Amino acid sequence: MTISEWLSQATSLLKDKDVQTASLDAIILLEDCVLKNRAWILAHPESQLSSDQVASLKKLLNRRSLHEPLAYVRGKAEFYGREFVLSPAVLQPRPESETFIQLLKELSGNGLFGPNAEHVVRIADVGAGSGALGITAALELPNCQVELLEVDPKAAEVAKINVDKFTLNIGVTVGDLLAATERHFDVFLCNLPYVPDGYQINRAATYEPQLAIFGGSDGLEVYRRLFDQVQKRTSKPLFILTESFASQHEVLNKIARQAGYSLLKTDDFIQVFQLIT
Repeated sequence: MTISEWLSQATSLLKDKDVQTASLDAIILLEDCVLKNRAWILAHPESQLSSDQVASLKKLLNRRSLHEPLAYVRGKAEFYGREFVLSPAVLQPRPESETFIQLLKELSGNGLFGPNAEHVVRIADVGAGSGALGITAALELPNCQVELLEVDPKAAEVAKINVDKFTLNIGVTVGDLLAATERHFDVFLCNLPYVPDGYQINRAATYEPQLAIFGGSDGLEVYRRLFDQVQKRTSKPLFILTESFASQHEVLNKIARQAGYSLLKTDDFIQVFQLIT
């Protein structure tokens, strides 16, 4: 079978299954299989695929036709310009979460972490999943130490794979939010479950770990537990960054204030809370 023939058949199949990005997904799967970029593929439509390649592509295509997220089919996804290993044990990193890193850089650039450039910034990625947030912070910010905190051992294994991939000295700790560590941190990055129970999620999201999606009746129960744990710590972070729906921001602001934090900034899904001193 030629590249052109396979692309035509694959795109038709995905369109028949109501996959909205059928043409793009077919090309991406083909790129992974033949280890060539899109430009090469489009320039060589008559190149022959081997029988092994066709068989491998059939399995991947069948998974995508069932609306399994492309990131899980591929076993990888991009975040902040880097490729992270994924499995169905962790959420797909989403573009809106890149705002965490932008805001973190702003805090660092404004000198809010310490008195001088020599200050080591200690960051905890709480509910780390694949580790994309914490690992990106470690790669983007100088003078920072990062720890990944994750409740699910299977997700923690994925995080460890990504830590090793980027050859970083980052610890991965399994426990309920902050319960497994007493270390001091300057910043918490918290992309915790915030979708209300019963909320109608799309078909692709049903493949993702429900533990990492749903956060109780109003979606904020895990954040309440987080700030309750923060309030009980003798050493509190200067900043806590959270992600939630805009419609939840007012309530989350009240939860944070009860724990001793004021709202510093909001950017799209992300809120930055600062310790009241």
